[in-house]
Amino acid sequence: MRISIRKAIKPLYVQVLIGMLLGIAFGALQPSHGTDMKVLGDAFIKLVKMLVAPIVFATVVTGIAKMGDIKAVGRVGLKAMIYFEVVTTAALAIGLIVAHLINPGRGMNVDPHSLNLSAVAGYAKVAQEQSLSQFFMHLIPESFVGAFVHGDILPVVLIAVLFGLALAHAGERASLLVSIVDQFLHTMFGVIGYVMKFAPVGAFGAIAFTVAKYGLGSLLALGHLMLAFYITCILFVFVALGAVLKLCGINVFRFLGYLRTELLITLGTASAEPALPRLLEKLERMGCEKSVVGLVVPTGYAFNLDGVCIYLTMAVIFISQATNTPLTLGQELTILLMGLFTSKGMSGVPGGGFVALAATLSSVHVLPLSAIALLVGIDRFMGEARAVTSIIGNAVAAVVVAKWEHAYDPMKMRSALYRIDGEGENEGAGVRSQSSPVPSIASDMIGRDVPAR
Repeated sequence: MRISIRKAIKPLYVQVLIGMLLGIAFGALQPSHGTDMKVLGDAFIKLVKMLVAPIVFATVVTGIAKMGDIKAVGRVGLKAMIYFEVVTTAALAIGLIVAHLINPGRGMNVDPHSLNLSAVAGYAKVAQEQSLSQFFMHLIPESFVGAFVHGDILPVVLIAVLFGLALAHAGERASLLVSIVDQFLHTMFGVIGYVMKFAPVGAFGAIAFTVAKYGLGSLLALGHLMLAFYITCILFVFVALGAVLKLCGINVFRFLGYLRTELLITLGTASAEPALPRLLEKLERMGCEKSVVGLVVPTGYAFNLDGVCIYLTMAVIFISQATNTPLTLGQELTILLMGLFTSKGMSGVPGGGFVALAATLSSVHVLPLSAIALLVGIDRFMGEARAVTSIIGNAVAAVVVAKWEHAYDPMKMRSALYRIDGEGENEGAGVRSQSSPVPSIASDMIGRDVPAR
Protein backbone atom coordinates (compact mmCIF):
# COMPACT_ATOMS: atom_id res chain seq x y z
CA MET A 1 0.00 0.00 0.00
CA ARG A 2 2.81 2.39 0.95
CA ILE A 3 4.61 1.55 -2.29
CA SER A 4 1.49 2.21 -4.40
CA ILE A 5 0.93 5.62 -2.73
CA ARG A 6 4.57 6.54 -3.28
CA LYS A 7 4.25 5.51 -6.92
CA ALA A 8 1.03 7.51 -7.32
CA ILE A 9 2.58 10.76 -6.07
CA LYS A 10 5.88 10.29 -7.90
CA PRO A 11 4.96 12.12 -11.16
CA LEU A 12 5.80 15.81 -10.99
CA TYR A 13 2.36 16.96 -12.10
CA VAL A 14 0.77 15.10 -9.15
CA GLN A 15 3.21 16.72 -6.72
CA VAL A 16 2.47 20.18 -8.18
CA LEU A 17 -1.28 19.57 -7.85
CA ILE A 18 -0.84 18.48 -4.22
CA GLY A 19 1.25 21.58 -3.55
CA MET A 20 -1.48 23.80 -4.99
CA LEU A 21 -4.22 22.17 -2.91
CA LEU A 22 -2.14 22.46 0.26
CA GLY A 23 -1.41 26.09 -0.59
CA ILE A 24 -5.11 26.91 -0.94
CA ALA A 25 -5.87 25.25 2.40
CA PHE A 26 -2.94 26.90 4.19
CA GLY A 27 -3.72 30.36 2.79
CA ALA A 28 -7.38 30.10 3.79
CA LEU A 29 -6.77 28.68 7.28
CA GLN A 30 -3.60 30.64 8.16
CA PRO A 31 -3.78 33.95 6.27
CA SER A 32 -1.32 35.68 8.61
CA HIS A 33 1.33 33.08 7.81
CA GLY A 34 0.13 32.47 4.25
CA THR A 35 1.43 35.84 3.06
CA ASP A 36 4.89 34.85 4.27
CA MET A 37 4.87 31.94 1.81
CA LYS A 38 5.29 34.36 -1.10
CA VAL A 39 9.04 33.93 -0.83
CA LEU A 40 8.73 30.26 -1.85
CA GLY A 41 6.88 31.08 -5.04
CA ASP A 42 9.17 34.01 -5.85
CA ALA A 43 12.29 31.93 -5.23
CA PHE A 44 11.13 29.16 -7.57
CA ILE A 45 10.22 31.62 -10.33
CA LYS A 46 13.61 33.35 -9.97
CA LEU A 47 15.40 30.00 -10.17
CA VAL A 48 13.67 29.17 -13.44
CA LYS A 49 13.96 32.68 -14.91
CA MET A 50 17.68 32.48 -14.20
CA LEU A 51 17.84 29.64 -16.75
CA VAL A 52 15.26 30.87 -19.28
CA ALA A 53 17.52 33.33 -21.15
CA PRO A 54 20.44 30.91 -21.78
CA ILE A 55 18.04 28.11 -22.75
CA VAL A 56 16.13 30.33 -25.19
CA PHE A 57 19.41 31.62 -26.63
CA ALA A 58 20.89 28.15 -27.13
CA THR A 59 17.62 26.74 -28.53
CA VAL A 60 17.23 29.51 -31.12
CA VAL A 61 20.92 29.50 -32.08
CA THR A 62 21.19 25.75 -32.61
CA GLY A 63 17.83 25.59 -34.38
CA ILE A 64 18.74 28.30 -36.91
CA ALA A 65 22.34 27.11 -37.33
CA LYS A 66 21.22 23.55 -38.08
CA MET A 67 18.50 24.80 -40.43
CA GLY A 68 21.25 26.15 -42.68
CA ASP A 69 18.87 27.93 -45.07
CA ILE A 70 18.71 31.59 -44.02
CA LYS A 71 15.62 32.17 -46.17
CA ALA A 72 13.84 29.41 -44.25
CA VAL A 73 14.34 31.36 -41.01
CA GLY A 74 12.54 34.36 -42.46
CA ARG A 75 9.80 32.13 -43.82
CA VAL A 76 9.20 30.51 -40.42
CA GLY A 77 9.17 33.91 -38.71
CA LEU A 78 6.67 35.33 -41.22
CA LYS A 79 4.34 32.35 -40.89
CA ALA A 80 4.51 32.60 -37.11
CA MET A 81 3.63 36.31 -37.15
CA ILE A 82 0.69 35.71 -39.51
CA TYR A 83 -0.63 32.99 -37.20
CA PHE A 84 -0.12 35.17 -34.11
CA GLU A 85 -2.11 38.08 -35.54
CA VAL A 86 -4.98 35.88 -36.73
CA VAL A 87 -5.32 34.03 -33.42
CA THR A 88 -4.92 37.06 -31.14
CA THR A 89 -7.53 38.92 -33.19
CA ALA A 90 -9.86 35.95 -32.74
CA ALA A 91 -9.16 35.93 -28.98
CA LEU A 92 -9.97 39.64 -28.70
CA ALA A 93 -13.19 39.17 -30.70
CA ILE A 94 -14.28 36.15 -28.64
CA GLY A 95 -13.75 38.06 -25.40
CA LEU A 96 -15.82 40.93 -26.77
CA ILE A 97 -18.69 38.70 -27.91
CA VAL A 98 -18.88 36.60 -24.73
CA ALA A 99 -18.81 39.70 -22.52
CA HIS A 100 -21.81 41.10 -24.40
CA LEU A 101 -23.67 37.80 -24.06
CA ILE A 102 -23.01 37.40 -20.31
CA ASN A 103 -23.10 41.10 -19.26
CA PRO A 104 -20.77 40.68 -16.23
CA GLY A 105 -20.90 44.34 -15.13
CA ARG A 106 -24.56 45.15 -15.64
CA GLY A 107 -26.38 46.48 -12.58
CA MET A 108 -23.27 47.43 -10.58
CA ASN A 109 -23.84 51.20 -11.11
CA VAL A 110 -20.33 52.18 -10.02
CA ASP A 111 -19.35 55.86 -9.83
CA PRO A 112 -15.80 56.05 -11.29
CA HIS A 113 -15.06 59.18 -9.23
CA SER A 114 -15.58 57.21 -6.02
CA LEU A 115 -12.80 54.75 -6.87
CA ASN A 116 -9.29 55.09 -5.49
CA LEU A 117 -6.78 55.25 -8.34
CA SER A 118 -3.80 55.06 -5.97
CA ALA A 119 -4.19 51.27 -5.83
CA VAL A 120 -3.44 51.05 -9.55
CA ALA A 121 -1.25 54.14 -9.99
CA GLY A 122 1.84 52.02 -10.62
CA TYR A 123 0.18 50.07 -13.42
CA ALA A 124 -1.18 53.27 -14.96
CA LYS A 125 2.29 54.84 -14.94
CA VAL A 126 3.84 51.84 -16.69
CA ALA A 127 0.98 51.84 -19.22
CA GLN A 128 1.52 55.50 -20.05
CA GLU A 129 5.19 54.79 -20.73
CA GLN A 130 4.30 52.16 -23.34
CA SER A 131 4.62 53.34 -26.95
CA LEU A 132 5.35 51.78 -30.32
CA SER A 133 8.83 53.32 -30.52
CA GLN A 134 9.69 52.23 -26.96
CA PHE A 135 8.46 48.73 -27.70
CA PHE A 136 10.83 48.35 -30.65
CA MET A 137 13.70 50.04 -28.80
CA HIS A 138 13.13 47.54 -26.00
CA LEU A 139 13.96 44.76 -28.48
CA ILE A 140 17.54 46.04 -28.77
CA PRO A 141 19.66 45.43 -25.65
CA GLU A 142 22.30 47.93 -24.56
CA SER A 143 24.91 45.18 -24.70
CA PHE A 144 25.22 41.47 -25.42
CA VAL A 145 25.40 40.68 -21.72
CA GLY A 146 22.64 43.16 -20.87
CA ALA A 147 20.05 41.06 -22.70
CA PHE A 148 20.71 38.19 -20.29
CA VAL A 149 20.99 40.33 -17.17
CA HIS A 150 17.47 41.76 -17.36
CA GLY A 151 15.86 38.44 -18.25
CA ASP A 152 13.65 39.81 -21.06
CA ILE A 153 12.94 37.22 -23.73
CA LEU A 154 12.69 39.42 -26.85
CA PRO A 155 16.22 40.94 -26.71
CA VAL A 156 17.62 37.45 -26.15
CA VAL A 157 15.70 36.15 -29.18
CA LEU A 158 17.03 39.02 -31.32
CA ILE A 159 20.65 38.30 -30.36
CA ALA A 160 20.13 34.56 -30.80
CA VAL A 161 18.63 35.00 -34.29
CA LEU A 162 21.58 37.16 -35.39
CA PHE A 163 24.07 34.72 -33.84
CA GLY A 164 22.34 31.72 -35.40
CA LEU A 165 22.24 33.36 -38.84
CA ALA A 166 25.97 34.09 -38.60
CA LEU A 167 26.71 30.46 -37.71
CA ALA A 168 24.48 29.22 -40.52
CA HIS A 169 26.30 31.48 -42.98
CA ALA A 170 29.70 30.23 -41.75
CA GLY A 171 28.73 26.62 -42.47
CA GLU A 172 31.29 23.94 -41.66
CA ARG A 173 33.72 26.48 -40.18
CA ALA A 174 31.31 27.01 -37.28
CA SER A 175 30.40 23.35 -36.73
CA LEU A 176 32.49 23.08 -33.55
CA LEU A 177 30.84 26.16 -32.03
CA VAL A 178 27.37 24.86 -32.96
CA SER A 179 28.21 21.55 -31.27
CA ILE A 180 29.35 23.37 -28.12
CA VAL A 181 26.15 25.43 -27.96
CA ASP A 182 24.10 22.27 -28.52
CA GLN A 183 25.84 20.44 -25.67
CA PHE A 184 25.38 23.51 -23.47
CA LEU A 185 21.64 23.41 -24.25
CA HIS A 186 21.39 19.74 -23.27
CA THR A 187 23.23 20.45 -20.03
CA MET A 188 20.91 23.37 -19.23
CA PHE A 189 17.90 21.10 -19.72
CA GLY A 190 19.47 18.74 -17.23
CA VAL A 191 19.84 21.64 -14.78
CA ILE A 192 16.20 22.69 -15.27
CA GLY A 193 15.22 19.11 -14.48
CA TYR A 194 16.74 19.46 -11.02
CA VAL A 195 15.18 22.89 -10.49
CA MET A 196 11.75 21.52 -11.40
CA LYS A 197 11.88 19.23 -8.39
CA PHE A 198 11.08 22.38 -6.37
CA ALA A 199 7.99 23.15 -8.49
CA PRO A 200 5.53 21.74 -5.88
CA VAL A 201 7.06 23.99 -3.20
CA GLY A 202 6.90 27.00 -5.50
CA ALA A 203 3.27 26.30 -6.41
CA PHE A 204 2.41 25.90 -2.71
CA GLY A 205 3.98 29.25 -1.80
CA ALA A 206 2.44 31.19 -4.69
CA ILE A 207 -1.09 29.86 -4.12
CA ALA A 208 -0.90 30.23 -0.33
CA PHE A 209 0.13 33.88 -0.70
CA THR A 210 -2.62 34.65 -3.22
CA VAL A 211 -5.40 33.14 -1.12
CA ALA A 212 -4.06 34.66 2.13
CA LYS A 213 -3.60 38.17 0.72
CA TYR A 214 -6.73 38.55 -1.40
CA GLY A 215 -8.98 36.04 0.32
CA LEU A 216 -11.64 33.81 -1.14
CA GLY A 217 -14.12 36.63 -0.52
CA SER A 218 -12.60 38.68 -3.34
CA LEU A 219 -13.56 35.86 -5.68
CA LEU A 220 -17.18 35.95 -4.56
CA ALA A 221 -17.46 39.75 -4.89
CA LEU A 222 -16.75 39.69 -8.61
CA GLY A 223 -17.55 36.05 -9.19
CA HIS A 224 -19.68 36.73 -12.26
CA LEU A 225 -16.76 38.22 -14.17
CA MET A 226 -14.35 35.57 -12.88
CA LEU A 227 -16.66 32.76 -13.97
CA ALA A 228 -17.28 34.37 -17.35
CA PHE A 229 -13.55 34.80 -17.96
CA TYR A 230 -12.64 31.24 -17.01
CA ILE A 231 -15.47 29.84 -19.15
CA THR A 232 -14.34 31.96 -22.10
CA CYS A 233 -10.74 30.77 -21.75
CA ILE A 234 -11.91 27.16 -21.60
CA LEU A 235 -14.09 27.63 -24.69
CA PHE A 236 -11.23 29.31 -26.53
CA VAL A 237 -8.86 26.44 -25.75
CA PHE A 238 -11.21 23.57 -26.50
CA VAL A 239 -13.21 25.09 -29.36
CA ALA A 240 -10.93 27.57 -31.15
CA LEU A 241 -7.52 26.02 -30.46
CA GLY A 242 -9.10 22.56 -30.47
CA ALA A 243 -10.32 23.17 -34.03
CA VAL A 244 -6.84 24.32 -35.06
CA LEU A 245 -5.29 21.18 -33.58
CA LYS A 246 -7.97 19.07 -35.27
CA LEU A 247 -6.89 20.49 -38.63
CA CYS A 248 -3.37 19.37 -37.71
CA GLY A 249 -4.66 15.87 -36.93
CA ILE A 250 -4.19 16.22 -33.16
CA ASN A 251 -6.70 15.58 -30.40
CA VAL A 252 -6.84 18.55 -28.03
CA PHE A 253 -7.33 16.35 -24.95
CA ARG A 254 -4.26 14.25 -25.83
CA PHE A 255 -2.28 17.42 -26.44
CA LEU A 256 -3.21 19.00 -23.11
CA GLY A 257 -2.59 15.71 -21.33
CA TYR A 258 0.90 15.61 -22.80
CA LEU A 259 1.59 19.11 -21.43
CA ARG A 260 -0.18 18.60 -18.09
CA THR A 261 2.89 19.25 -15.90
CA GLU A 262 3.73 22.50 -17.69
CA LEU A 263 0.11 23.65 -17.39
CA LEU A 264 -0.03 22.90 -13.66
CA ILE A 265 3.24 24.75 -13.06
CA THR A 266 1.83 27.72 -14.97
CA LEU A 267 -1.44 27.55 -13.04
CA GLY A 268 0.33 27.31 -9.69
CA THR A 269 2.70 30.22 -10.30
CA ALA A 270 0.32 32.35 -12.45
CA SER A 271 3.24 32.79 -14.85
CA ALA A 272 4.06 31.10 -18.14
CA GLU A 273 7.82 31.69 -17.90
CA PRO A 274 8.63 28.90 -15.39
CA ALA A 275 7.23 26.35 -17.84
CA LEU A 276 9.07 27.69 -20.91
CA PRO A 277 12.20 25.49 -20.73
CA ARG A 278 10.18 22.28 -20.35
CA LEU A 279 7.73 23.39 -23.04
CA LEU A 280 10.54 23.83 -25.56
CA GLU A 281 11.86 20.35 -24.81
CA LYS A 282 8.42 18.71 -24.82
CA LEU A 283 7.48 20.17 -28.23
CA GLU A 284 10.78 19.04 -29.71
CA ARG A 285 10.25 15.62 -28.16
CA MET A 286 6.85 15.27 -29.83
CA GLY A 287 8.39 15.73 -33.26
CA CYS A 288 8.48 19.48 -33.97
CA GLU A 289 11.87 20.55 -35.31
CA LYS A 290 14.06 22.54 -32.93
CA SER A 291 14.47 25.33 -35.51
CA VAL A 292 10.71 25.97 -35.50
CA VAL A 293 10.12 25.49 -31.77
CA GLY A 294 13.08 27.68 -30.81
CA LEU A 295 11.87 30.55 -32.97
CA VAL A 296 8.08 30.34 -32.59
CA VAL A 297 7.61 29.72 -28.85
CA PRO A 298 9.89 32.44 -27.37
CA THR A 299 8.53 34.95 -29.90
CA GLY A 300 4.99 33.88 -29.05
CA TYR A 301 5.62 34.74 -25.40
CA ALA A 302 5.64 38.37 -26.55
CA PHE A 303 3.37 38.40 -29.60
CA ASN A 304 0.84 35.64 -28.96
CA LEU A 305 -0.71 36.24 -25.52
CA ASP A 306 -4.17 34.80 -26.17
CA GLY A 307 -5.19 34.87 -22.51
CA VAL A 308 -4.30 38.56 -22.20
CA CYS A 309 -6.32 39.34 -25.35
CA ILE A 310 -9.45 37.64 -24.00
CA TYR A 311 -8.99 39.44 -20.68
CA LEU A 312 -8.59 42.84 -22.36
CA THR A 313 -11.88 42.93 -24.23
CA MET A 314 -13.86 41.25 -21.46
CA ALA A 315 -12.49 43.68 -18.87
CA VAL A 316 -13.27 46.67 -21.09
CA ILE A 317 -16.90 45.60 -21.57
CA PHE A 318 -17.18 44.86 -17.83
CA ILE A 319 -15.95 48.37 -16.97
CA SER A 320 -18.28 49.88 -19.57
CA GLN A 321 -21.31 48.10 -18.07
CA ALA A 322 -20.28 48.61 -14.43
CA THR A 323 -19.84 52.38 -14.87
CA ASN A 324 -22.85 52.77 -17.20
CA THR A 325 -20.63 54.09 -19.99
CA PRO A 326 -22.04 52.71 -23.26
CA LEU A 327 -19.66 52.07 -26.15
CA THR A 328 -20.47 52.40 -29.84
CA LEU A 329 -19.53 49.67 -32.32
CA GLY A 330 -16.81 51.93 -33.68
CA GLN A 331 -15.33 52.45 -30.21
CA GLU A 332 -15.35 48.71 -29.54
CA LEU A 333 -13.56 48.02 -32.83
CA THR A 334 -11.01 50.71 -31.95
CA ILE A 335 -10.43 49.03 -28.58
CA LEU A 336 -10.00 45.68 -30.36
CA LEU A 337 -7.39 47.15 -32.71
CA MET A 338 -5.57 48.83 -29.83
CA GLY A 339 -5.59 45.51 -27.99
CA LEU A 340 -3.56 43.99 -30.82
CA PHE A 341 -0.79 46.44 -29.95
CA THR A 342 -1.09 46.82 -26.16
CA SER A 343 -1.11 43.04 -25.59
CA LYS A 344 2.31 42.64 -27.21
CA GLY A 345 5.43 42.30 -25.11
CA MET A 346 3.62 42.00 -21.76
CA SER A 347 5.06 38.62 -20.78
CA GLY A 348 8.03 40.19 -18.98
CA VAL A 349 6.04 42.99 -17.33
CA PRO A 350 4.82 42.44 -13.73
CA GLY A 351 1.02 42.39 -13.83
CA GLY A 352 1.27 42.37 -17.63
CA GLY A 353 -2.45 41.84 -18.26
CA PHE A 354 -3.36 44.68 -15.93
CA VAL A 355 -0.79 46.97 -17.56
CA ALA A 356 -2.16 46.07 -21.01
CA LEU A 357 -5.66 46.98 -19.83
CA ALA A 358 -4.47 50.33 -18.45
CA ALA A 359 -2.57 51.01 -21.69
CA THR A 360 -5.68 50.25 -23.74
CA LEU A 361 -7.92 52.56 -21.71
CA SER A 362 -5.27 55.29 -21.78
CA SER A 363 -5.09 55.05 -25.56
CA VAL A 364 -8.79 55.22 -26.46
CA HIS A 365 -9.96 57.73 -23.81
CA VAL A 366 -13.57 56.51 -23.78
CA LEU A 367 -13.65 54.83 -20.35
CA PRO A 368 -12.43 56.18 -16.97
CA LEU A 369 -8.97 54.84 -16.14
CA SER A 370 -9.86 54.84 -12.44
CA ALA A 371 -12.38 52.06 -13.12
CA ILE A 372 -9.60 49.48 -13.43
CA ALA A 373 -9.44 49.64 -9.62
CA LEU A 374 -12.54 47.42 -9.71
CA LEU A 375 -10.38 44.54 -10.90
CA VAL A 376 -7.47 44.82 -8.46
CA GLY A 377 -8.84 42.25 -6.02
CA ILE A 378 -9.33 39.50 -8.58
CA ASP A 379 -6.62 40.25 -11.13
CA ARG A 380 -4.19 37.81 -9.48
CA PHE A 381 -6.74 35.00 -9.80
CA MET A 382 -7.48 35.92 -13.41
CA GLY A 383 -3.75 35.96 -14.09
CA GLU A 384 -3.67 32.19 -13.69
CA ALA A 385 -6.19 31.66 -16.50
CA ARG A 386 -4.43 34.25 -18.67
CA ALA A 387 -1.08 32.47 -18.30
CA VAL A 388 -2.45 28.96 -18.91
CA THR A 389 -4.40 30.05 -21.99
CA SER A 390 -1.38 31.87 -23.40
CA ILE A 391 1.03 28.96 -22.93
CA ILE A 392 -1.41 26.57 -24.61
CA GLY A 393 -1.77 29.06 -27.47
CA ASN A 394 2.00 29.19 -27.96
CA ALA A 395 2.33 25.41 -27.88
CA VAL A 396 -0.38 25.15 -30.55
CA ALA A 397 1.37 27.87 -32.58
CA ALA A 398 4.59 25.83 -32.67
CA VAL A 399 2.70 22.76 -33.87
CA VAL A 400 0.85 24.73 -36.56
CA VAL A 401 4.00 26.36 -37.95
CA ALA A 402 5.87 23.04 -37.81
CA LYS A 403 3.07 21.37 -39.79
CA TRP A 404 2.92 24.35 -42.16
CA GLU A 405 6.67 24.04 -42.77
CA HIS A 406 6.57 20.22 -42.92
CA ALA A 407 9.14 20.42 -40.12
CA TYR A 408 7.81 17.65 -37.92
CA ASP A 409 8.05 13.90 -37.42
CA PRO A 410 4.53 12.35 -37.49
CA MET A 411 5.76 9.13 -35.89
CA LYS A 412 7.30 10.97 -32.94
CA MET A 413 4.18 13.10 -32.62
CA ARG A 414 1.88 10.11 -32.47
CA SER A 415 4.21 8.25 -30.11
CA ALA A 416 4.37 11.20 -27.71
CA LEU A 417 0.64 12.00 -27.70
CA TYR A 418 -0.63 8.45 -27.40
CA ARG A 419 1.71 7.39 -24.62
CA ILE A 420 1.79 8.57 -20.99
CA ASP A 421 5.05 10.43 -20.47
CA GLY A 422 5.49 8.83 -17.04
CA GLU A 423 7.58 11.44 -15.29
CA GLY A 424 9.30 9.07 -12.94
CA GLU A 425 12.47 8.22 -11.15
CA ASN A 426 14.87 9.42 -13.84
CA GLU A 427 13.41 12.90 -14.10
CA GLY A 428 16.24 15.39 -14.12
CA ALA A 429 18.67 12.76 -12.85
CA GLY A 430 20.90 12.77 -15.89
CA VAL A 431 20.37 9.04 -16.59
CA ARG A 432 19.00 8.31 -20.04
CA SER A 433 16.00 6.02 -20.23
CA GLN A 434 16.54 3.25 -22.76
CA SER A 435 13.01 3.60 -24.11
CA SER A 436 13.21 7.37 -24.55
CA PRO A 437 12.65 8.34 -28.20
CA VAL A 438 14.89 11.43 -27.94
CA PRO A 439 18.61 10.75 -27.55
CA SER A 440 19.48 13.81 -25.50
CA ILE A 441 20.17 14.78 -21.94
CA ALA A 442 17.13 17.04 -22.21
CA SER A 443 14.82 14.06 -22.48
CA ASP A 444 15.93 12.71 -19.11
CA MET A 445 13.78 15.18 -17.21
CA ILE A 446 10.67 13.80 -18.88
CA GLY A 447 11.30 10.19 -17.99
CA ARG A 448 10.27 6.87 -19.50
CA ASP A 449 7.43 6.28 -21.92
CA VAL A 450 4.76 3.96 -20.55
CA PRO A 451 2.00 2.61 -22.82
CA ALA A 452 -1.37 4.20 -22.12
CA ARG A 453 -3.99 1.92 -20.67
